[in-house]
Amino acid sequence: MFVSDFRKEFYEVVQSQRVLLFVASDVDALCACKILQALFQCDHVPYTLVPVSGWQELETAFLEHKEQIKLLIKQDDDLEVPAYDDLFRDEEEDEEHSGNESDEGSEPSEKRTRLEEEIVERTMKRRQRREWEARRRDILFDYEQYEYHGTSSAMLMFDLAWMMSKDLSDMLWWAIVGLTDQWVQDKITQMKYVTDVGVLQRHVSRHSHRHQDEEHALSVDCMRISFEYDLRLALYQHWSLHDSLCNTCYTAARFKLWSLHGQKRLQEFLADVGLPLKQVKQKFQSMDISLKENLREMIEESANKFGMKDMRIQTFSIHFGFKHKFLASDVVFATMALMESPEKDGSGTDNFIQALDSLSRSNLDKLYHGLELAKQQLRATQQTIASCLCTNLIISQGPFLYCSLMEGTPDVMLFSKPASLSLLSRHLLKSFVCWTKNRRCKLLPLVMAAPLSVEQGTVTMVGIPPETDSSDKKNFFGRAFEKAAESTNSRTMHNHFDLSVIELKAEDRSKFLDALVSLLS
Repeated sequence: MFVSDFRKEFYEVVQSQRVLLFVASDVDALCACKILQALFQCDHVPYTLVPVSGWQELETAFLEHKEQIKLLIKQDDDLEVPAYDDLFRDEEEDEEHSGNESDEGSEPSEKRTRLEEEIVERTMKRRQRREWEARRRDILFDYEQYEYHGTSSAMLMFDLAWMMSKDLSDMLWWAIVGLTDQWVQDKITQMKYVTDVGVLQRHVSRHSHRHQDEEHALSVDCMRISFEYDLRLALYQHWSLHDSLCNTCYTAARFKLWSLHGQKRLQEFLADVGLPLKQVKQKFQSMDISLKENLREMIEESANKFGMKDMRIQTFSIHFGFKHKFLASDVVFATMALMESPEKDGSGTDNFIQALDSLSRSNLDKLYHGLELAKQQLRATQQTIASCLCTNLIISQGPFLYCSLMEGTPDVMLFSKPASLSLLSRHLLKSFVCWTKNRRCKLLPLVMAAPLSVEQGTVTMVGIPPETDSSDKKNFFGRAFEKAAESTNSRTMHNHFDLSVIELKAEDRSKFLDALVSLLS
């Protein structure tokens, strides 16, 4: 969602209009949309919801509704937009006086005078250039603090609701899910995640105190949000513990489960925890209560022995009544799977509506359906990773690693979707870093391609930054892809809001990659 600073004053202006909500297809944007919908319904604000998956759909939707669109900015608003000259500088202007003028026919005294003037002029220009560069750095630094990867849109919307004293528990939960989505997709650093979790934890405590004396607090229909340290295992409370261990990126990569040695290490780990295979391979809800009581502590203790120091993470859970419990990451995986569902009878808009509905507590059946789709996606992801590593599909192109999924690969069409391919690429890079012994390759980014349309001969390509502890999560591939396409006249489509995802004609892939290698070398 395109939101950077949605102030209270701006919302008050919006209340008097019919609102158009253009919502991008990612979980954080969906959560922000749910919060805005709740605010609009509370204030009886009419609105139209328009899902858009890329720039083309946004442009089309804009043109269809342009008569309804108004610029809701007052003339005296100080938008603090920098001037063009503060950010851009013409190279011709810099070089205009760089050459020496012809001195033929001039007296020595005139030459000396002109030379002195040129020296003074060049000195002034260099000083002005340094001042301009310093001013530009300051402006760009200020703007980079508000880049899309820096703050969750859902958290911004929740802050808006809180400022107006209209924040509800449902809104708080959607803010939590939005933040968790950014962490799951590696859009924010671990430090940023922990900081924002602390902010949301205070809101959770406030809401808990607000509702603890209400009559419905212990009713069948109650909703309760809790902060907790839980296991870093995907969907384990709705799956078997064994399946979760095998299909969670963190554990699969560190055990190297694509190898026989890795499978043996997993068995040793379970034995160290003290969990019988019969218990581990059945549904988590069916495990013996005596085993589940201290399960987290037991797994964390054994994980430390096996080099997994981050097995427990700070997160939130939600209870609906006495039966339904979900971790925030459960909802992220389920909603993401619904949005990119491979089911043939659903369009992009239908999938969007299904995903949006699954965030409401009245549609738990859709959320459970999303969990089943998420299990299929996680299984397919780990199977594809194992195939890529065992067949050495990851090759070094010099400045980056490259991997291409071939037509006919199992579940290949699932990974033609941008979020699914990005998730696969990130997990593949993490697994490769754990597996390879080449120190240089551990520091390289990854470019991955998957077939998009056989009829049109196109592929989806995504760029993933290096997997390093000091990574600031910024992705430079968007601009690099544009430059490589321009220099080779490659037929590309930069339609996705995530600039590191592009569509490319398969015939142009070779020259495009050559240009990318040259550009990044």
